[in-house]
Order: sequence, then structure tokens, then C-alpha cells
Amino acid sequence: MKTLLPGILAMATIVVASNILVNHPLGAYLTWGALTYPFTFLVNDIINRLDGTRSARIVVLAGFVVGLICSVVAAGYPGLTTLRIAMGSLTAFALGQLLDISIFNRFRRAAWWRAPLTATLVGSTLDSVVFFTIAFAGSLTFLEPGNDVSWAGQMGPLLGFGPAVPYWVSLGLADWCVKFAIALFGLLPFRLIIAKLAQPVAESF
Repeated sequence: MKTLLPGILAMATIVVASNILVNHPLGAYLTWGALTYPFTFLVNDIINRLDGTRSARIVVLAGFVVGLICSVVAAGYPGLTTLRIAMGSLTAFALGQLLDISIFNRFRRAAWWRAPLTATLVGSTLDSVVFFTIAFAGSLTFLEPGNDVSWAGQMGPLLGFGPAVPYWVSLGLADWCVKFAIALFGLLPFRLIIAKLAQPVAESF
């Protein structure tokens, strides 16, 4: 439990920063929040490795509560968020992070890199699919009839050069690509932090 409080603080900081930065576009398909949010998976995996699943779930719960508070606060400022975005964000966070914990445990005793990489890729994939589907898919308009998301359904080349898809699909794929890249580059800080903080144990990381 030694890393529980730092884990909660780190998760809360990333969630708050991401909720702020998501309002600042980065090119045609991303926001600055897309660069910070994937680090929630790194925090989750570090806590899971050092303190186990119980602590990891507590950290995820703390991140969920902070995200809920951010959504409530943002709802008081017109244009910052919508019900569908809030629902998508919170649902995606919870499902993606909990799946990350489950997958991590399956590979806990495998090669040191396999658990964090596999868990992050699977969890972040679910995160992206759930968020962008709930937030922007035309088939889910009934979730918030007063919110016009027709702009997200406009057809165009995937990421500007692929086959024709709804715009929100390009948004989701771009988001996932960033998560994939950070999952790979995050292996180094994961390895260094674990080596620095972990007590000597029988298993090899």
C-alpha cells in the first residue's frame, strides 16, 4: 500500500489535466488531452505491479470520482462538455482501466514488458471504442436528443487519406494511435520506476 497515495495523486492530476486539455485542439483529429490521458494506464500498471489489484482498483476509483467531479464542474460552463461526452468519458475510463487490471494479472508472471504492454493496449482499445461510440455515434442520438452531433457523422477519408468513414471514427483511430505510441514508449519509465521502487522479490520483472 506504500504507493497508494502517490498513485491516487498521480491519477487525479492526469485526469484533471486531461479534462482541461481536451478543450484545446491539436490538429484535425486530436486534442492536447489525448497526449496526457494515456498515462492513466501507466499509473494503473505501476500501482498494480507494486501493490496489487486492490490498490490499483482504489486508484481507478479515485480517478473515476475526480472525472465525475470534472464533468459536473464542466457542465456549469456552456460548450465545455455534453451529457454524452461525460457518459462516454466516465464509462470508457471505468471499463478500460478495470480491463487493464484484469489483463495485467493474466500476464503478471510473464516477461516484465508483457503485462503492462498487453494490458494497456487492450484496455486503451476498449477505452477509445467505448468513448467515441457513446459520445458521437449517430445511432446513440437518443442518449441526448438535444445534442446535435451530426458534424461527427459526416463522411470523409479515414485520417484524411483512407476509405470514407464518419468523422468520429477518424477521431477515435487517431486517439488510439496516440495511446498505442505511449504504451510502447511508456515501457521504459515503467521499467525504471519499478526497478527504483520495488522491494526485492522472488519473481523477475
